[in-house]
Amino acid sequence: MSVPLPVSIFIVEDNAWYGELLEYKLAQNPDYVIRRFTTAQACLDNLSDKPDIITLDYSLPDGQGDQVLRQIKERLPEVAVIAISGQEDVRTAIGLLRQGAFDYLVKDEETADRLWNTVGNIRKQLELRQENTRLKEQIGQKYDPQRAILGESPQIKQLYTLIDKAARTNITVSISGETGTGKELVAKAIHFRSDRRDGAFVAVNVAAIPRDLLESELFGHEKGSFTGAISRRIGRFEEAHKGTLFLDEISEMDLGLQAKLLRVLQEREVSRVGGNTRVPFDARLMVATHRDLGQEVKEGRFREDLYYRLLGLPIVLSPLRERGDDILLLADAFLKDFCSQNNMATCTLSGAAQQKLLHYNFPGNVRELKAVVELAAVLAEDDQIQPQDLPLRHGATDAAAPDIMPNESLRTQMAAIVQRYLDVHNGNILQVAAKLQIGKSTIYRMVQNNEIRIR
Repeated sequence: MSVPLPVSIFIVEDNAWYGELLEYKLAQNPDYVIRRFTTAQACLDNLSDKPDIITLDYSLPDGQGDQVLRQIKERLPEVAVIAISGQEDVRTAIGLLRQGAFDYLVKDEETADRLWNTVGNIRKQLELRQENTRLKEQIGQKYDPQRAILGESPQIKQLYTLIDKAARTNITVSISGETGTGKELVAKAIHFRSDRRDGAFVAVNVAAIPRDLLESELFGHEKGSFTGAISRRIGRFEEAHKGTLFLDEISEMDLGLQAKLLRVLQEREVSRVGGNTRVPFDARLMVATHRDLGQEVKEGRFREDLYYRLLGLPIVLSPLRERGDDILLLADAFLKDFCSQNNMATCTLSGAAQQKLLHYNFPGNVRELKAVVELAAVLAEDDQIQPQDLPLRHGATDAAAPDIMPNESLRTQMAAIVQRYLDVHNGNILQVAAKLQIGKSTIYRMVQNNEIRIR
């Protein structure tokens, strides 16, 4: 649990005796750092010190409370101002509260005690705000691309660049890639690096919501608009106001709702189901799909006008089988996290287990790799994972070894094997030579003879 920060308090009171009384009361808490001023101007001159709380006498020799409050709030909108007056005037109190005062206290024998309670309540709010800021910083660090999306392959380095570019603007981002490649993770990385990081990140899996409920889910509904609508409900577009709305599996949306979505994006306002009021929203949109949206348009399953509206900045995620040694880097990270979370001794992959992972096709991509190595950590007899501990699916294509070609020469088949290993290991000739136990000069000659190529 974090230690509360000191609370800075300004007491603005022209009556020296009364000011000392308030200071004496509040000083009983050693975490309160108190400064006292007898004029409004003295307080205003010191606002650069950014106090957390100001107690403000309504009648000062150089300014009325409402005027001073307005000047304070213009410069420090977040500061909590407690107005204190010698007269119990309801209209004055209401006016100050509307201007942004936190509370209004009348001077009497109980004022110091009420002030103590009010400052205590403000302190609790400050601590919650501090904790909220800390949690947001942690979330931002969690989704920092180079922490959340591990890899050293050229594909991942290019992805980091695109995430940075996307985070600088509010351009719509369309993310495509096979299932399990981390599309939502990329969307979160963009959101938490953007200037919308303090807003909500609202994710909707279009494929997981029944078609007859998806419109209400996205746009909201009014009470009584359909059977079961017992109260008004705001939709995900409104929830994402000032933040980001992420629509996963956008290709699964039916054509009728696609037309409504297009109108919403053009008008930047939604109408709840069963309602006539148009509600403006300010949300950044990101979409994802495992399908080829361009092909979906050609086959009539996706609107062309919506396709171009959503295209924005396209980001294509490479399947894990094309990322070479990123497989081992990710496997190691997943193992460390899993063992730490389960109070287990850290597991490592044997050389043979590493080769088995590198030669596997991973149809489920990163999601499958995570599940495989976590289960392997449980199945392993000791702290080193062996090939038999890896529960890989039978029949998945080998990522490194091509099929036998009975009608081709040995030289041609050798070239195919070397080419496959080069593709898997991102053209690293030294690494491929070591894995195949052949001389690097052999590979260089094959490149010169155009038998293989570095892609």
